[in-house]
Amino acid sequence: MGSEMSSLPDLELFTMGMWSIGLGAIGVAVTGILLANTDLFLSKPEAASLEFLETTELKSLGEGEERTFKAGELWKKNGAVIMAVRRPGCFLCREEASELSSLKPQLDQLGVPLYAVVKEKIGTEVEDFQHYFKGEIFLDEKKKFYGPHKRKMLSMGLIRLGVWQNFLRAWKNGYSGNLEGEGFILGGVYVIGAGKQGVLLEHREREFGDKVSLRSVLDAAEKIKPQAADTD
Repeated sequence: MGSEMSSLPDLELFTMGMWSIGLGAIGVAVTGILLANTDLFLSKPEAASLEFLETTELKSLGEGEERTFKAGELWKKNGAVIMAVRRPGCFLCREEASELSSLKPQLDQLGVPLYAVVKEKIGTEVEDFQHYFKGEIFLDEKKKFYGPHKRKMLSMGLIRLGVWQNFLRAWKNGYSGNLEGEGFILGGVYVIGAGKQGVLLEHREREFGDKVSLRSVLDAAEKIKPQAADTD
């Protein structure tokens, strides 16, 4: 009888200890989720200078002979709007590509071309992406349009509220995709002026599905000053 009575405090202590551990684990998990939904642990983007971008080697991906050239050719005469695609098969990237492509009539009126760069070419991913993107696409193997400091979002992105809101928005808008290719290095959108005019807009993706403002793209494109035909 006495031994049974003495074991009761031990059981109570054990139970209290387990509850404390459980509550502590829940507290750590909740704290982690809250911190993941702030910008505290997001790597800060480093602005890409014109000098950094214009020497990037790009490869053509269209039909015909493959061509390698310096990126500066893209905006030399009329500037350019360039999307650095995180992953062509991603339904969030397809959504942004489609929205950027909706600006093509206005960009055409301004004489500003629309381009995209990808990090890799896997199967028919680029060709499939072309259904959403109405501009020429090039390969940036050194990923310079994703730098100078390449930022990654790993599993933390899946517990960010904003990412899930972006998922839901794209899904409701009818977009779908796949998991082919590298998708952790974040992308962005640039508006680059003609010649040496410089980078007029640099939108760097904060999280999966963080789209550029279409109004800001048009505002920046309207500032482009086309170069004369004989300008070097």
